[in-house]
Amino acid sequence: MLIKREWLKKEQGLDVGLPANACHDTYQPTIKVINRMDALISLAPPIAAVVLALLTRRVNISLFLSILLGAWIVAGNPISAVGQTFDWFAEVMTDEWNARFLVLVSLLGAGAAFMHTTGGSQALARWLSGKVSSSKGSLLLTWLLGVVIFFNDYVNSVIVGNASRDLTARHNVSREKLAWTIDATSAPMATLGPVSDWIGYQVSLIAGAFAVLSLTGEQPYWAFLQSIPWNFYALLCLASVPMILLMGDFGPMKRAERRSQETGELVAPGDNPLSSVEEDLGEVPENRGRVWNFLIPLAVLIGVACWALWYTGGGNEGKPLMEAIADTDVSVSLSWAAFAMVVVGIVMALLQRQSLEACENTLLAGFKTMLPALVIMVLAWSIGTVTGALETGDHVIAATESWLSPTLLPILIFAIAMVISFSTGSSWGAMAILTPIGVPLAYNIGDMTLVSMAIGAIFSGSIFGDHCSPISDTTVMASIFSGSDHVAHVKTQIPYALVPASVSALLYLGTIVIASPYILLAIGLALQAVIIKLLASRRT
Repeated sequence: MLIKREWLKKEQGLDVGLPANACHDTYQPTIKVINRMDALISLAPPIAAVVLALLTRRVNISLFLSILLGAWIVAGNPISAVGQTFDWFAEVMTDEWNARFLVLVSLLGAGAAFMHTTGGSQALARWLSGKVSSSKGSLLLTWLLGVVIFFNDYVNSVIVGNASRDLTARHNVSREKLAWTIDATSAPMATLGPVSDWIGYQVSLIAGAFAVLSLTGEQPYWAFLQSIPWNFYALLCLASVPMILLMGDFGPMKRAERRSQETGELVAPGDNPLSSVEEDLGEVPENRGRVWNFLIPLAVLIGVACWALWYTGGGNEGKPLMEAIADTDVSVSLSWAAFAMVVVGIVMALLQRQSLEACENTLLAGFKTMLPALVIMVLAWSIGTVTGALETGDHVIAATESWLSPTLLPILIFAIAMVISFSTGSSWGAMAILTPIGVPLAYNIGDMTLVSMAIGAIFSGSIFGDHCSPISDTTVMASIFSGSDHVAHVKTQIPYALVPASVSALLYLGTIVIASPYILLAIGLALQAVIIKLLASRRT
C-alpha cells in the first residue's frame, strides 16, 4: 500500500493519503516516445535492489546501492550521485504522509509491546492452543483471522501476527511460513473486503477514469464490484493458502518447514528477524495476563480505526460511507487508532501494578523493535523516488502499448501492473498509473465488460507486487509481526506467489474464448490445486 507520493503528485497531480477524485478529471495520460534502452535503464535500480537483496541477504545495503545507482543515472556522475541520494532521503523523510507513517509504525510496535508485557499475547496463545492441536491447524486459524481482518492491510499484519506468533511457535511453524500466511491475506483481502480504505481509493481512481470518458450513467462502486470476479490473483492467492496447507509445501518453504519441525529452529541460523518483541522485551511471568489484555487493545485499535476512517473522510458531515472511505486520510486515521491502542496498553499495565518506569521502558522498547523496519521504509520510499525520476511506469507502458488489442488487453495490463508494482513496491502507485490509462483504453476498443476485465487485471497485477516485492511495505510488515528474516520471507514466498500469478495469466488469456469470470475461476482453482499437488510431491 506504500504510495510514492512525490512521484504521483508530480506525474499525475495525485495527492495520496486523501485520494482526490477530481485529480483525474482533467488528467490525460501522455506516454513519451521512449526507446528500449531507456526502458531497460529505468528498470535497472529496482531490479538491482531485488537481485542484490536476494544474493547478499542484506536488504539495507542492497537498497542503498540501488538508490545510488539511480542517482548516478540521473545526475550523470558518481560525485553528484551521492548528493542526489541524500537529497532524496531528506525529501521522503520530510514528506507529511511518510512522516506520519513512521509515527504509525512506531506506535504499532509500542502497542504490540504492551500486548506482550501485560501477558495478553501469551494468554491468547495458551487459550488458542487448547483449540488447535497441530501446526496445520494453527496456520489455518492464522489464515482465517487474516480473511476476517479486511479493512486495512497494516492492521491485518499487526493483529494476525500478534495473535498467531506464539501459537504457531508452540507447533514449531517456521517464521517464514507464518510470514507468508500473513502476507497472503493482508493486501488481497484489503482489495476485496466489503469496506476498506483500499476500496475507497480504488473506487476514486475508477471515478476519475469515468469522468474522463464522461460516463455519467455508470456508478464507480458498481464497476468495482463487477471487477471483483476478474481480480484473479487476489482470489487465487487467498485460496492458495489452505490449498498449500492441506496439500503440502514445496521449494524453499519446504526446507524451512523441515528445519523448523525437525530442529525447533523457527528462524534459520544466521538469519536476522527485522524485530523480535520477545528478545527486546524479555520473558513475561507465565500467569501475568489474561486474554482481555490482548482483546481490549485490539478492539480499541479496530474501533478507533473504523471511526477515524469514517470521520476524517467527512462521514460526520453526512457523506455516505463509501464516499467517506474514498476521501479518508489513512495515515491520520490509523495513527489515532495506534495511539489509542498504546494508551489502553499503558492503562492496563498500570492496573497490573507495573511502574511508570516499566511502562516507559516498554514504550521505548516497542519503538526499538520497529527501527530496522523504519530504515527499510525510508530506503524503499527513496527507490520509489528513483523510479519516478526515471519515469519507470511510463517506460513500461510505452514498451508494450503497440501490442494492445481487445483480446490481449487483460493479460498485458496484468503483466504491466505486476512489473510496476513489484519494481516499485507500491500497488497503489501501479493502480494510479494504470487506471486512468487502462480504463479509457478498454472502453474505446471494447465495451463495459472489457472495462470490468481491465479494472480487475489492474488491481490483480498491482496486488502481486505489494504481496511479494521485498520493498513493499506490506511485505515488510509481514516480516516484522511474524518475527521473520525479511529476505528469507521474500525468498520462500515468491515461489508460492508465482503459482496464482501464473494461473491468473492463463485465465486472462482464457478470456479470448471464455467470457464468464466464474467459469474461468473454477478452472483456475482446479488448475492451481493440480499444480500445488504436483509441486508438493517433488522431493527437495
